[in-house]
Amino acid sequence: MTKRTASIFTTVALAAMLATGAAHAAGRYVLISHAPDSDSWWNTIKNSIKQAGEDYDVTVDYRNPPSGDLADMARLIEQAAAQGYDGVITTIADFNVLQGSIKKVTDKKIPVITINSGTPEQSEKLGAIMHVGQPEYEAGKGAGERAKAAGIKSFLCVNHVATNPVVMERCRGFAEAIGADFKKSTIDSGDDPTGIESKVSAYLRQNPDTQAVLALGPTSAHPTLKALEKGGMKGKIWFATFDLSDEISRGIKDGSIQFGIDQQPYLQGYIPVAVLATMKSMKSSDLKAVAAAVKANPKTQKRFADYGLAPAYGARHIGSGPGFVTKENLPKVEKYAGQYR
Repeated sequence: MTKRTASIFTTVALAAMLATGAAHAAGRYVLISHAPDSDSWWNTIKNSIKQAGEDYDVTVDYRNPPSGDLADMARLIEQAAAQGYDGVITTIADFNVLQGSIKKVTDKKIPVITINSGTPEQSEKLGAIMHVGQPEYEAGKGAGERAKAAGIKSFLCVNHVATNPVVMERCRGFAEAIGADFKKSTIDSGDDPTGIESKVSAYLRQNPDTQAVLALGPTSAHPTLKALEKGGMKGKIWFATFDLSDEISRGIKDGSIQFGIDQQPYLQGYIPVAVLATMKSMKSSDLKAVAAAVKANPKTQKRFADYGLAPAYGARHIGSGPGFVTKENLPKVEKYAGQYR
């Protein structure tokens, strides 16, 4: 072998090693949600993990139980544990149902970040490194306090995700803020639009003194608006909802919706991917240092600035909400509703 050939061989070998190392350092991650295929709200999170994957040069898969069945979700988490992912991002749709499956992930020393549903306390009990989401009870209570200021004393909470007990905290927070019984004020609407419309109409006929309606997202908000319109109550009954969509934005504009409670879902997908990828590249479990690196990353800064996003960085966990979108501040966010907000 000549010196030149040896040099070429060494250069090629080194390039191959660096490429392999880069690919290994990049990582492969999965986000597992509890959402059924019919829940379009999760499109924003799908957009966020796709963008984060590109920004941080990693692969991110999305998995969910097609019908929203939590037993199926648990199996997806167990499959992730067996498939050698470098990190798993998941919701805590039901602590008791999912804790065994998540333990199979953490037992393999695979880092877990919880998002969306659940609490920071539950996240820590599960062995996750952090939680990114909106405190559900506080969000509901904040909405209820606004309703109380408007003189509201009774309401209907339209819950389209009864399989996720944590979301019920939104109803409870609202009810306690206005002094109502949250169980008597809440219906399990299911996620079928026709069924939701029918159940809301029936409840309001049977409880004509209901002063307000709280929907827990676009899936329940859209058919609830139809029910109110058909019942001649649209714009007359106090109505608020969690999350945003084009239809919800229109309702805020025309006054039929008081506000949308924005939990900035884009952050719930983007930040965990950024954190996991940065941890791997830095070879560090120091969350403070990792979070600082994510926060300082120019691409991350650009995404958040472009979409008007503002995460609440904590010592360990990161808050994504709540933010109240009203007619006054709607122009700042409606451009990206359903895509990046």
